[in-house]
Parts: sequence; C-alpha cells; structure tokens
Amino acid sequence: MKSNFLKKSFVAFFMLFAIATSFGQENKKNQKAVIKTSISCDHCKECETCGANFQSNMLKIKGVRMYELDEKEMTITVYYNATKTDLQTIKTAISKLGYDADDVKADVAAYDKLDNCCKKA
Repeated sequence: MKSNFLKKSFVAFFMLFAIATSFGQENKKNQKAVIKTSISCDHCKECETCGANFQSNMLKIKGVRMYELDEKEMTITVYYNATKTDLQTIKTAISKLGYDADDVKADVAAYDKLDNCCKKA
C-alpha cells in the first residue's frame, strides 16, 4: 500500500514538474523589446511610402510577431520569438529600413530613400 502511494506521488510530482518546465520555456520563447528610434515626422505610420515600407518589412523579419510604433515616444515595441531571432538582428533590420534602432544607426542608403518629411531636419 505504501509503495503504491509512493509511486503515485512520484508520478504526480513528475507531471507537475514537466508542466511547470514547459510553461517556463514558453515564456522565454516570446520576448518583448522597446527600441529607441528617431522619427522626424508625426505621421510616419501613415506616410504613403515610408510607413507602408516600414509596415511590410517589419513583419518580414523572421520571428517578429507584432510591433507597435510610438511616434511621440520615438520607440518601436517589438514582440518576437526568441528561438527564431534575436534583438540584434531586429535592430539591424530596422536600420536597413532607414531608422536608428538604439545604438545601431540607420543605414545611409536606406535613410536616403526615405521621404524628406521622414528625415531628420
């Protein structure tokens, strides 16, 4: 009887441990990062060329699930899968769109392609 109880207790403990471990890994997989950028206009999201280019290319970055551009705070909040990409890759991709991304400066050629209203004054 005591042996049967120990077996059931061990199985229950093992199952709880496995469930807790899987939830912990799921949280590490999905990440959120707030990236400081430089936005010179108040309509970048709606800008016919820059906004559309930014929108379509941000979601092409492997692992990026969603992003939010805050023009007033000059930040980009990125939600991404850390098993598919990392923060440095995302910052480099933003740079290639013509925008600064924290310490990664905007790619010069991409910046030159932005509309004048979206460039620093």
